Amino acid sequence: MRKILFVDDEPKVLQGLQRMLRPMRHEWEMSFAENGGQALEVLHEKPFDVIVSDMRMPGMDGAELLKRVMEQFPQMVRIILSGQSEQEMILRAMRCTHQFLSKPCDPELLKATVSRAFALRDLLADETLKQLVLRIQSLPSLPSIYVELTQALQSPDTSIKSIAEIVSRDVAMTAKILQLVNSAFFGLREPVSSPAQATSLLGLETIRALALSVQVFSQFDQAILPDFSLSALWSHSLNVGRLSKEICKSASRDRKMCDEALVAGLMHDTGKLVLAGNLPKQYAEALTLARQERIALEQAEQSVFGAGHSSVGAYLLGLWGMPDSTVEAVAFHHQPSQCLSQSFSVLTAVHVANSLDHEQSAGADAALPSPLEEDYLARLGLTEGLSSWREILQNQGQSK
Repeated sequence: MRKILFVDDEPKVLQGLQRMLRPMRHEWEMSFAENGGQALEVLHEKPFDVIVSDMRMPGMDGAELLKRVMEQFPQMVRIILSGQSEQEMILRAMRCTHQFLSKPCDPELLKATVSRAFALRDLLADETLKQLVLRIQSLPSLPSIYVELTQALQSPDTSIKSIAEIVSRDVAMTAKILQLVNSAFFGLREPVSSPAQATSLLGLETIRALALSVQVFSQFDQAILPDFSLSALWSHSLNVGRLSKEICKSASRDRKMCDEALVAGLMHDTGKLVLAGNLPKQYAEALTLARQERIALEQAEQSVFGAGHSSVGAYLLGLWGMPDSTVEAVAFHHQPSQCLSQSFSVLTAVHVANSLDHEQSAGADAALPSPLEEDYLARLGLTEGLSSWREILQNQGQSK
């Protein structure tokens, strides 16, 4: 049975949670604590899977509590409940919180968020990798883009439009911006899938705080992994994002799906950033194995880590509350036939775009390119579209 710890300094709130979640008592073992100190005592007594904490509490607030939980109990999923007026505190909690829910919290949303966290755990079998991903505070950005952003934010003449353009070109920045703007804390009716729109919604001062004060963004240290080209991964991710959107345009008139395809394509290799940035020695082994054996990098990662970058990336983005369509596309972008859904989707577009870009460039990793699942495309009646999509990709390359 899954174990959840709820923390709030108001006894009536805890009593309300107990009543609200009573139907889940056969699936979840729930415990309740009235402050951060009490919560840590409970955690030292037995293991838990998820902690849901109020933000504003006397003594140790939610941000400080979750920071300690991340350090001492890295196997836990960390969720904050906060009021809409606590933006400064929310920013402080960005580095140690997986998801933010507004307070008072909708019962169904809370149930769905916790249930989704449990479901995501099945993506990774390796417990060491789970703990690694759960501790991720930020993803490494391309150094040139990181420097460009910090310089722009320090300029008195910068505009939100120029900042949005910079953020839109970076996988790591896009992921963190979307994590925050799509949290229930902002109370948006529809999820935002455009990095530019997300940046505009947050505003210049919030982005400046994230980058310069809270330091949510970080730059990749190329010296720790010389054989890994972040610039090549960046270029590939941009190509896949743009082509994914064009594929959706040609196969569907759904604008929302097209926007989601752009973001999912941009972030489909997020798992590589996680592994390369946090386990560089082992990732170097995977890169070497892929080149020497002429196997797909995903296969080499499976040999070294027990999981590939697709599962690692999907797990992290799911924890950060990314839309199901994005998580699905990241998880299955190499093997879409393994997904339960077998109709045209964001996953389809990302799979095709990823495979075609690898085909054209011989792969960003100098490993065996990721092949198209032709039977899958044939079942969807998409085989005839391949030639036009290859042409779009070539035009993208020529227009750079």
